[in-house]
Amino acid sequence: MNKWYGKIGFCQTGEIEPGLWVEDQIIERKYFGDVSSTHWKRQNTSEKVNDDITLSNQISILADPYLKEHCSSIAYIEWMGEKWKVSDIEVQYPRLILSIGGVYK
Repeated sequence: MNKWYGKIGFCQTGEIEPGLWVEDQIIERKYFGDVSSTHWKRQNTSEKVNDDITLSNQISILADPYLKEHCSSIAYIEWMGEKWKVSDIEVQYPRLILSIGGVYK
């Protein structure tokens, strides 16, 4: 099993000033985890010049109290220098298993 260390981005609504609320404020936190599978594929479409790459990897992370409370707001995970969408979360407390999809935009 490969080891992983990187950032997880949480998408939250927040108040930046009294009475001024912002949607999609990204909060990044650093975590350690284990990569349990490494698979990727290209999405072939005729609409684009370059095909998109989609991952189907899983990363198992030990959940701290913040991650446990905000697991529903995970937007992306940083892996191999790129931000990837989290497509699925499996809870096996005390761990969360995050499935990675396409590139986060």
